[in-house]
Amino acid sequence: MEDRDEVKSTELQLIGMTCVNCAGKIEKSLNSLPNVSATVNFATEKAHVQASQGSLHVEELLKLIQSLGYQAFEVNSEVAAQKAKNEAAAEYQKDLRLFAVSALLTAPFLVEMFVMFAGGHREFMPRWMQLILATPVQFWIGWRFYRGSFFALKSKSANMDVLVALGTSMAYLLSVVVTVLNWHHQHVYFEASTAIVTLILLGKLLESRAKGKTSEAVEGLLRLQPKQAFVERGGQGQYVDIKDLVIGDIVVVKNGESIPVDGLVVQGRSTVDESMLTGESMPVTKSLDDHVYAATLNQEGTLRIRAIGVGSRTQLAQIIKIVTTAQGSKAPIQRLADKISSVFVPVVVGVSVLTFFGTWMLTGDLVAAFVSSVSVLVIACPCALGLATPTAVVVGIGKGAQAGILFRDAKALELAEKIDVLVLDKTGTITEGKPVVTDVMVLPGQTRENILRWAASLEAGSSHPLAHAIVEEARRESLGSLEVRDFKTVAGQGVEGHIEGVSYKLGRPSWVAASYALNHEVLSHLESQGKTLMVLANEERVLGYLAVADRIRESSKEAIAWIQKRGIKVMMLTGDNEGTAQEISRQAGIQEFKHSVKPNDKASVIVALKRKKQRVAMVGDGINDAPALAMSDVSFSMSSGTDIAIEAADVTLMKNDLRSVVQAIELSELTLKKIRQNLFFAFVYNVLGIPLAALGLLNPVIAGAAMAMSSVSVVSNSLMLKRKKLSAE
Repeated sequence: MEDRDEVKSTELQLIGMTCVNCAGKIEKSLNSLPNVSATVNFATEKAHVQASQGSLHVEELLKLIQSLGYQAFEVNSEVAAQKAKNEAAAEYQKDLRLFAVSALLTAPFLVEMFVMFAGGHREFMPRWMQLILATPVQFWIGWRFYRGSFFALKSKSANMDVLVALGTSMAYLLSVVVTVLNWHHQHVYFEASTAIVTLILLGKLLESRAKGKTSEAVEGLLRLQPKQAFVERGGQGQYVDIKDLVIGDIVVVKNGESIPVDGLVVQGRSTVDESMLTGESMPVTKSLDDHVYAATLNQEGTLRIRAIGVGSRTQLAQIIKIVTTAQGSKAPIQRLADKISSVFVPVVVGVSVLTFFGTWMLTGDLVAAFVSSVSVLVIACPCALGLATPTAVVVGIGKGAQAGILFRDAKALELAEKIDVLVLDKTGTITEGKPVVTDVMVLPGQTRENILRWAASLEAGSSHPLAHAIVEEARRESLGSLEVRDFKTVAGQGVEGHIEGVSYKLGRPSWVAASYALNHEVLSHLESQGKTLMVLANEERVLGYLAVADRIRESSKEAIAWIQKRGIKVMMLTGDNEGTAQEISRQAGIQEFKHSVKPNDKASVIVALKRKKQRVAMVGDGINDAPALAMSDVSFSMSSGTDIAIEAADVTLMKNDLRSVVQAIELSELTLKKIRQNLFFAFVYNVLGIPLAALGLLNPVIAGAAMAMSSVSVVSNSLMLKRKKLSAE
């Protein structure tokens, strides 16, 4: 039996990271383990770890992370996730209390600073009192920075803690020397060391609150599922915890209640609000044999549902898994920030040392040299740089989930806006994916009702999609079925049988034409519209014509026009004949299409386009689309499609609507815009801040405040993405 701590993959909640260098250090250490692949996300404070061979020992992972100076909790279950959340909340409350004490001890220094700026007495407080107030801030409140520095240097790396510990310690120790030796002519910098620690704590608290809001989309999904369900067992109804449900249970859901399982309706009729999963605002009617999904809202009648998916096997659970995994992944653009951050701290320490000696040599003022070097250390923290990409990715992917667009990873989110060609499968993508009766042409002496009733009665015993279309049309018009005797299917041609003693046949025009004369002008007209024709005849003559077609979705033309307006070429692939392909492409507004394409040839079309140095996106929904989806740069799958198509796709569209592709491209564009803005702010902040500090134009306290607020501004800028409206929202 496998050890409970041995798994193929796991997700860990991390506590104690202070900057992106911490995330990089943990990631590097985890990846140094044999057969382990890990990614650490600083914004979500999570590590996703996979074993390429064998299994993972979770305890080993936790011990390694603890040896680096951080805490970690496994979040592979709802209970574990709640524990990690409680630990993080407790840590936040602890930091809040420490900040309150730190702010109280720092307040007198701020009063002194204001007095000095107002031109008052140089020192408002005696230096011995300043020493008493500053010491607990430096060594108790600020102990985290020393601890973090120790573990960072122990693992031969450097992070924000090293910068803060160096800068504040230099300011504090110089002030202690001046105080103890009673150098009246020298200024003390206790206000700088205390204010820096306090401001950085404040920045971290604000940052934590802002970062917490980035994952609200996933938390909102988790809250949707009810805690209990009313189940019929042994002829009696009872409420059971949702974790105790099993496949096959009959669950009763009253109006106004959330559905607790994925299942099939076995009794009842109602409308269900599925917007939380699909983003579609209109409720969907549900009746016998219809699928329903966990966390959707039953709005009207009572439904009895047979469970076919419970717990982690529901669509909601799969969505949450996809979204959380995607939020923890890295976008290609993040590599730049990671590379810079990995060398940033050592370079900054070097600049600080050069600033100290350079200023001292040029001015001869040791104190001025010291203050400038401290300012360089304080302002140079790379936190904003580390948060620039992941916070925008987390918000963007969360917003996509709310709109029914599931990105599998951050790479897909980044690449969606860069595509040159969008290749569309026809059936189920541009069209609705199911044939419907479009025309019933009645010959003299007959009625539409009779033609449809006879045809539906003959097709009632057939499983062919065209037969379903005719039967469904008759049901929609409330036409009753008639008894058919001597029923027979003629493979590839049609069906025949006796109804009320009369022999009828329904099938392909070429089959019926062997016995009767047909109106070829009517047939040619309907076939030119891409429709499939069937002829109904009795023993004596032709009675009427039925045309069946897979209709274009109402939203497809609008979506395709928007995509083409952006300069993206749209191409349609279909296995249908040229006439059908031409008609559908005309209706959809597509200039380029390929007809009679075999399943294996779809991937070849994608490869051919990529050879022309074009970035290709593919939208499909069938098993035959899976190879093409896998070959494309970005692949979209309709959620109504097969599991294998969804598995192969980078983006799953829950709405089965091409406008979701439009929204995905827009969301990619908006997210990349936020990332670029964040990186610009972070780079400019450091590029401008470090020279100003080196030239002595930046007070250490101001540098500390700016450093703390830079991270908050980057996260806040990412959160503004939530307010952006997408097309068709």
